[in-house]
Amino acid sequence: MKLSRTVQRKVIVDELRKLKCHPTADELYEVVRKRLPRISLGTVYRNLEVLSASGEILRLGVGKKQMCFDGDTSRHYHLVCRCCGAVEDIMPGDMGGVEKELDSKLAGRILEVSVNFSGYCEKCASLVKRNAQLS
Repeated sequence: MKLSRTVQRKVIVDELRKLKCHPTADELYEVVRKRLPRISLGTVYRNLEVLSASGEILRLGVGKKQMCFDGDTSRHYHLVCRCCGAVEDIMPGDMGGVEKELDSKLAGRILEVSVNFSGYCEKCASLVKRNAQLS
């Protein structure tokens, strides 16, 4: 589906793709407001829904209480920190073989793949390790 390219959509996508984190709509709104001070939170929410439905961005239901968004639509996975809720990108290695095998077994019925790992981000992993050593 080809979307009309409004100024708001362009700025939302541009700002989301600059970020290395996976912001909620509220967090992205704060970033977008720096470039478009008059944009409303509702406009950001509506555009995020349209952009994710079209596949231009990813909508992630992981980690945080609210949906978060990813400007990187390339094939990759996510690590969700059990401690702080941060979401990190994991680039695929051998997982592509698993996807191909499943796709061949399911004869093209798979439309998209979403893999999320649960564990600790680097910061929390070092804290957990340090606390374990102190125990």
